[in-house]
Amino acid sequence: MTASRQVDYEIIEIYDLFNPGNPELGLLPGRKPSKLTRLVVMDHTVDEIFGERIRNYFSVNRLFVEYLTLPGGDENKTLDQVLRIARRLSEIGTHRVGTPPIAIGGGVLQDVVGMASSLYRRGIPYVRVPTTLLAQIDGSVSAKNGVNYEGFRNRLGTFAPPPRTLIDRSLIATLPERQIQSGLGEALKMALIKDPVLFELLEEHGPQLVADRLQDSDNGNDAGPGREVMHRAISGMAEELQKNLWETDLRRIVDYGHTFSPVIEMQALPALLHGEVVAMDCVLSAVLALHRGMLTPAQFERIVNTTRGMGLAPSHPMFADPSVLRRALADTMRHRDNQQHLTLLQGIGRTIFVNDLTDTELDCAAQVMTELLETDESGVLSLQGGC
Repeated sequence: MTASRQVDYEIIEIYDLFNPGNPELGLLPGRKPSKLTRLVVMDHTVDEIFGERIRNYFSVNRLFVEYLTLPGGDENKTLDQVLRIARRLSEIGTHRVGTPPIAIGGGVLQDVVGMASSLYRRGIPYVRVPTTLLAQIDGSVSAKNGVNYEGFRNRLGTFAPPPRTLIDRSLIATLPERQIQSGLGEALKMALIKDPVLFELLEEHGPQLVADRLQDSDNGNDAGPGREVMHRAISGMAEELQKNLWETDLRRIVDYGHTFSPVIEMQALPALLHGEVVAMDCVLSAVLALHRGMLTPAQFERIVNTTRGMGLAPSHPMFADPSVLRRALADTMRHRDNQQHLTLLQGIGRTIFVNDLTDTELDCAAQVMTELLETDESGVLSLQGGC
């Protein structure tokens, strides 16, 4: 017996989502009206900044909702939070289909609400409203959710794409610069693996993108680099995931920047943010490509300078430690059916997969990552790490 399932979900880029005159937040998937009680889940930061506007929205529109506010941060990405959501869904009498919860918050909140929804009644729909740049350009497109478990990132999780995701770029205008920089780490990944135009935008406008929080203050709402960076990163990710939504093919170019970073990120918590570690992994993987002659020194310097231009560090002591890199690669290979499936660049915007990375190559790359720790924007790299 064989069976297949079609999955449709909307990713809607919209403006002024919490304006009571904007109907989108209150609609069900398929733009149907909402008539029954639904759960609105927010993280504490969203409640502090937008809570009054969100409550006013549902009150003015006479929509029936209950609220649950949870702590954010990767340390709260746990099964306990999933069960807390499930308990609240049960208390308000959430239906199998007609009362999808609404998740308004960053990536951690999106993951725990998504996982709770995937488990409750064996799976209910939910609506995603990401409020950080990282969640808008990366998590907003993904079908995955998960929680950290026994010191490992996203070790428990499910595939459960929400049928409706609403992305409002204006919601990130209040974010600290560091959160914007972290989100741009994922945009850098997409640029390097498939979009040279996106890379050029990050290269040219990186500092201004951070300062403006992608709001295009000097360019208008519709024509500036912030909007184009956001749109290209989201559409590029969607294009890649659509071909392999359930990850039946373990060779995924979107895993670039995510080979060494998962283990290092968990070891570094809470000192490093997700996008910061991803950017370092992107640079490390570029070093590996450089040493194989697949990137030119000039291309590598552009990648490092663009990373720094967005306020992201290209390296960290753990990326300069060969033993940590070997341990991280070994753990990732378990997730990839004991294959490396390592994505390397063949220039900016083109990739290949390799399965023959050696310990010697990691040792050499770690030396370059050490050099990157010791140089600033005006520093000179040997690029060969003594190898």
